Amino acid sequence: MRLAGLVYLLFYLTPAAGQDTTHVSILFTGDIMQHDSQIAAAYDPVSKAYNYESCFKYINPVLQSADLTIGNLEVTLGGPPYKGYPQFSAPDQLATQLKMSGYDVLVTANNHCVDRGRKGFERTISILDTLGLLHTGTFVDSIQRRSHHPMVVEKNGITFSLLNYTYGTNGIPIPYPNVVNLIDTVLIKTDLTLAKAQKTDAIIVFMHWGNEYQSLPNLFQKRVTEMCFREGAKLVIGAHPHVVQPIAWDKEKDKLIAYSLGNFVSGQRPRYRDGGAMLWVELEKVKSDSIISTSIKQANYELQWIHKTSGVKSEFYILPVQQFEGDTIVLNTKTTRAAFDLFKEDSRALFVKHNVNVVERKRDFNETIFRIVLLKTEVSTDSIAAGKVVDFYGLESEIDNEGKKLWLVGKFFDEEIAAKALAEIREQTIYKEAFIIHQPIPKD
Repeated sequence: MRLAGLVYLLFYLTPAAGQDTTHVSILFTGDIMQHDSQIAAAYDPVSKAYNYESCFKYINPVLQSADLTIGNLEVTLGGPPYKGYPQFSAPDQLATQLKMSGYDVLVTANNHCVDRGRKGFERTISILDTLGLLHTGTFVDSIQRRSHHPMVVEKNGITFSLLNYTYGTNGIPIPYPNVVNLIDTVLIKTDLTLAKAQKTDAIIVFMHWGNEYQSLPNLFQKRVTEMCFREGAKLVIGAHPHVVQPIAWDKEKDKLIAYSLGNFVSGQRPRYRDGGAMLWVELEKVKSDSIISTSIKQANYELQWIHKTSGVKSEFYILPVQQFEGDTIVLNTKTTRAAFDLFKEDSRALFVKHNVNVVERKRDFNETIFRIVLLKTEVSTDSIAAGKVVDFYGLESEIDNEGKKLWLVGKFFDEEIAAKALAEIREQTIYKEAFIIHQPIPKD
C-alpha cells in the first residue's frame, strides 16, 4: 500500500511529460524626467561633468532584480544647453545611468519627444542605440518604423510585442521625416494586427495619455484600453498624468491595465507628484505537447518616493518606500518625513480603494543586508578604486571581531542581486576570491 501511495503521489505531483514552464518578471516604472533642479544637482563643478549615481543608488537593487525593466523616458537627449521644463534636454549621463541601473527598454513617444526639434529627436535615438538600450515609440523615419515596429523583446524564452503611443507633442510639429506614434485608434488597430502576426507570447501597449495631476482615469483612457484589449493586448501601461492612477488585473480575461505609474524621477514637489509606483508583472509560459499558453502569473505594485535634500546644493534620491519607512538618517527632517508619509498614505489609500487584484509587493528590508567581502587582508585603496565595478557598488572598510580590516562592497537588500554583483566583480576585477556575507541592519 505504501508503494502504491508513492506511485500515486509521483504521478500527480510530477509535471506531465512534454510540459515546460518558463517565467519572466517585468518591472514597469513611471516618468523619467529632468527639471532644472535635477540637472543642477547632477552637475559636479570639479569634474565639470554630470553624474547620476547617487540619485539611483537606493533604487538600483530593485531595478536590477527584474528580468526586464521598462520605463518612460520623458526628456530628449538633445545635447547642450541642458534644460528642464518646458522643453527638455537632459545630459547623456542620465541615459548611461539608466543602463547601469538596470533598464533594458525605454519608451519615447510622449508630449516632450520633439522638444528640441529634429536634431534633438534623432540624437536621442542615436544615444540610446549607442548604449544598447532598446526603445520604441519614435523613429528617425518611416523606413525605420517599418523595420522596428512593433518591437519584439525576448527574455527567458518568452517573447512579447511592445507598442508605444502618445496623445500629442505639445503642439510642436513633428519634423519631417521623423515619426512619432500618435494615439489614433485606426493606426493602433492596424499595429495590433501586425503584432498578432508576429506570434509573440504577449502584446504590451505603453500609452502616454490622460489628464495631468488627476488620480482617476478619464473616459478616453478607458475606451482606448478596451479597444487595445479587444484587439489582442494583454497589458496596457500608462504614463503622463505625473500622479499614480489605479491598476486593475482581470484574472478571468487575463488582461491588466495600469492607467498611470506617476513620476519615477522628477523635480516636481507638490503633493501626489513627488513619487510613483513600480509595477511588477510575472508572465508564465506553459508548453504542453503542441499547446503553448502565456498568462499573467502575478502582478504587484511597489512605491518609490523622490527625496530632494535641502541646502545650498540639493540632491535627489529615488527611495523604495518600504525600505525607508523606518529611516531617520536619510529622511532626517520633520518636513521631509511628513512629505514622505503623505505620499505613501495617499498612494496606498488610492490603490486600496480602486485597484483590482493588484496589491503591494512586500519586501523585508528590516533584518539583513548582504555585502561582498573583497579580501581578508590589508589592501591599498588605490588598487581597489581602480575597479569601476567596485566603485559603482560602493566601497567601505570595516574592522572585524579579530581586529582585521575588511573591504566591503555594496549594501544589498536582495540576495539575488548581491549574487549578480559578486559574479560581476569576480569576472571583471582582480578579486576572484570575493564572497558574500550578511549583516543585521543597525537599529537606530
